[in-house]
Amino acid sequence: MKQARGLLICLVVLAAICAVAQGTTYEVGPGKPLAAIGEVPWESLTAGDTVLIYWRDTPYKEKFLITGVGTPSQPITVSGVPGPGGELPVLDGQDATTRLALSTGSEARGLITMQQGDAGTIPTTCVPEYIIIENLEIMNSSTPYTFTDDSGAIQSYVDSSAAIWSVSGKHVTVRNCYFHDCGNGLFTYSLDDGAECWTEDWLAEGNYMTACGNLGSITEHDSYCESYKIIYQYNRYGPTRSTIDSRLGGALKDRSAGMVARYNWFEGGNRGLDLVDSEDSTTLAADPLYRETFVYGNVIIEIVDGGNSQMLHYGGDSGNTTGYRKGWLYLYNNTFVTYKDATAVMRMSTNDESTDCRNNIIYAINADGDSVSWLDTEGNLYLSHCWYKPGIKDCYFGILKGTITDDGTSITGSSPGFVDEGVQDFALATGSQCIDAGGTLNAAVLPDNDLLMQYVLHQDGETRPDDGILDIGAFEFAGGGAPADLVITTTSLPSVKRSKSYSATLSASGGVMPYTWSIVSGSLPPGLSLNPATGVISGTAPSTKGTWNFTVQVEDSQTPADTDAKALSITVT
Repeated sequence: MKQARGLLICLVVLAAICAVAQGTTYEVGPGKPLAAIGEVPWESLTAGDTVLIYWRDTPYKEKFLITGVGTPSQPITVSGVPGPGGELPVLDGQDATTRLALSTGSEARGLITMQQGDAGTIPTTCVPEYIIIENLEIMNSSTPYTFTDDSGAIQSYVDSSAAIWSVSGKHVTVRNCYFHDCGNGLFTYSLDDGAECWTEDWLAEGNYMTACGNLGSITEHDSYCESYKIIYQYNRYGPTRSTIDSRLGGALKDRSAGMVARYNWFEGGNRGLDLVDSEDSTTLAADPLYRETFVYGNVIIEIVDGGNSQMLHYGGDSGNTTGYRKGWLYLYNNTFVTYKDATAVMRMSTNDESTDCRNNIIYAINADGDSVSWLDTEGNLYLSHCWYKPGIKDCYFGILKGTITDDGTSITGSSPGFVDEGVQDFALATGSQCIDAGGTLNAAVLPDNDLLMQYVLHQDGETRPDDGILDIGAFEFAGGGAPADLVITTTSLPSVKRSKSYSATLSASGGVMPYTWSIVSGSLPPGLSLNPATGVISGTAPSTKGTWNFTVQVEDSQTPADTDAKALSITVT
């Protein structure tokens, strides 16, 4: 977590509250007027009210319901006040208690619940509006944990329980929170039952959502939302628990209309983004915004143990294809990085889904280009000004049933030229092929979804530099400084059977592209040769078994040139 950022945000919020708030401020924590979260009159919060939850060295084992109505200028704010080192106050769902004045049939669904209240307890006419929740760490809202409900009875959380669970709520901001070890992190949904069952105009920004899900289940995720208009920005996702104990959920799963995912970091999960059909609302599916989805400026990482080999899914998963997206996914200026040996960039569910894919980096760190494919099998893909390794396939896991239209503007290479891929610094280094190689954005994304910002590690954003020509990928080259040292990143080469065809690509990072490759000592197996421009070793292996040792050298295009050398070998079996 960016603890200093959390403290700064809190100070800014406190200053704003002091300046404009007309409601009541409730302070909870050590030495404050209220010792427990349950002492806050949650059932009667109104416009301008603020709840400040101060950090303490033990978690708050309490849960609560928000049902009040704020205004644009006087929202209802629930804000954690960080500790001396920037530590966020912790809400722990294990053995949590509930204020007796609160009553809802959904207590087992979340640690923080947002919905209309039950008759006789909270006014049934109140749908929560203009709510801010920020600066909180929320954990253990999941099975097998239990809590004490508003009647004093012990209940168990359901599998789909969430850190924040909302069935109704409009104009809601969730920022700078840390969700982990819950069934779901952030969860919203919308029904066709009127305003009391509708979520609208949500903003999730600067959050860290990780390690959510249930054992052996693919139906719970780091965030899982179905809303009308929702924006995800500056969030850090994952990895989910799939790499730890077979929790197989995804990072971001969304069924919304009017969904924008921009400037986020997705790492791990069954898929980085799973953008599928509305499950509970025909009203959402009938809205024109349901047919347009915007994903840009993100870093999307497929880890070795990340579950599904599709990094992004667009369309539907209910099986009822009539309700699938059947629209356009605008996918631009993202950086896709995979550590797997076989990866599909995306899956579209049917040939009624289309993707405008431009200015994206597609990079397999530990494998050749032919380990990656654009599509699973279906969909209409339009390619422009992307970067990828040579040999990328149209379809990896089956027979291509859709279409791929390439305007011929993309470029290939052995490495995109990151600053330091070893520490996941995927900004562009001096000499990268991706600098000034991007194309103009599709007119359909402008002006509302122009590329104005970029992600900052972690959970922050900054203005994207603008020199008049877009770079490829999630980060714009800032200019200046010497290029990173040229380093051969290939650590080993695959073996080959006697008399079989062979192809492997040498990789390097840093320096100034293009690179020139050579063998400076030893020799390749007879029948194999090295392409000096691409770093590809290919040919037909000899009929004799053995191991051939050699040293490769790469030279960049600087004056004077930078070089690096590495001893490698190829075994013929």
